[in-house]
Amino acid sequence: MQRTRTVLPYLELHGWEATVLAVGPDWVEGAVIDELLLKTIPASIRVVRAGGLKARWTRLAGFGNLWLRCGRALAAAGDRLLQSESFDLVFFSTTQFGFFRLGPRWRRQFGVPYVLDYQDPWISPYYHENKVRPPGGYAKFALSQWTARRIEPDVLRHASGVVTVSAAYGAMLKRQYPWFQPENILLLPFGVAETDFAVLGDHRPVRPLIAFGDGNLHYVYAGRCGPDMRIALTSLFRAFKAYKTRNPEEAAKVRFHFIGTDYAPPPLGRDWALPIAREENVTEFVSEHRYRVPYFDALYYLKNADALLGIGSNDPTYSASKFFPYLLARRPFLFIFHENSPVIAFAKKLGITSFFTFRTVADIPSLADELEQRWFLNHSWKHPPTLDLETFRPYTAQLLTAKLAETFDRASEGAPRPAEQ
Repeated sequence: MQRTRTVLPYLELHGWEATVLAVGPDWVEGAVIDELLLKTIPASIRVVRAGGLKARWTRLAGFGNLWLRCGRALAAAGDRLLQSESFDLVFFSTTQFGFFRLGPRWRRQFGVPYVLDYQDPWISPYYHENKVRPPGGYAKFALSQWTARRIEPDVLRHASGVVTVSAAYGAMLKRQYPWFQPENILLLPFGVAETDFAVLGDHRPVRPLIAFGDGNLHYVYAGRCGPDMRIALTSLFRAFKAYKTRNPEEAAKVRFHFIGTDYAPPPLGRDWALPIAREENVTEFVSEHRYRVPYFDALYYLKNADALLGIGSNDPTYSASKFFPYLLARRPFLFIFHENSPVIAFAKKLGITSFFTFRTVADIPSLADELEQRWFLNHSWKHPPTLDLETFRPYTAQLLTAKLAETFDRASEGAPRPAEQ
């Protein structure tokens, strides 16, 4: 959603008129409705909603996958659009990879080229290589990967363009498919949505999760957590435990808040930060709200926090979409990421120094020591970053949309003639 939302206001400036085809919110399991998001989308944008099967029915059969529940309905809605109107391109921007398979079908049937947006790798060796339990469990993940290995080659071979958020994805695709040419990929991070905090205004959640102004020091993390974030979380809590031993009075006021950490809808979600806090004996300082919250509620927590937490994955390809909202919140922030993460590369380009890196689990002791010394004992949490907005310019949604539009232009040039109706 984030990619599409941030480019929609600027596509028309570059000659592209957008129609959005999406699954309706009533069919998205655990969907969080945020009316303020509508204010960030131009009123001229047409949105076509598709339905399908409700998750409360399919869960009885043991599955809730969005593609399996709604793929047929969305495909039918797309067929109707492509049959009745003339489109130059289809842009697939979703982590529900099952929908990618519609690309070759629509190209064959309607002669319309398509571009793929890889916000995550479709086929991921991470969980197998690191012996980490994947989301949904081993059986479902194995089935999804088996299916992906049979579908992705055809989808990728017929694509007219590929966009990724991480430079590592091109190399991964090249290893899997020798015929793939990674130099044709457009590396495009999520753009800075400059107007979001203006839209936020004085918005306040109906039932706030954090009591700001109570005399405590509130650290906030908003976004997904998971088993792949164990190194960063363990290092953070271990550093805080050491700090608490040396400075018990200061540490007593610290509160760590983790919000929206699990993708699963109620009541299926699970905690990810609290179990690690328990292992490090700092549970009393940590709270976790595992379920998703509205986007602008999350911005409220970022804007009012005393300090922000950026927790990175053990996977070096991980690129967090929250990076720029964190910076725009203008609060002190602490980033802990794999040293090869795209987030670290962006931070260095922007001249940011408040980040800490790791490579493997063996780095936890030294990283914890560094965090205690450089962050907690040095009181770095008292100093918000001094950032010149001009440094953001190359990463604004407007400029990144211009690059995306260039990819659209190339993809649509020399497109096959529409099929006879």
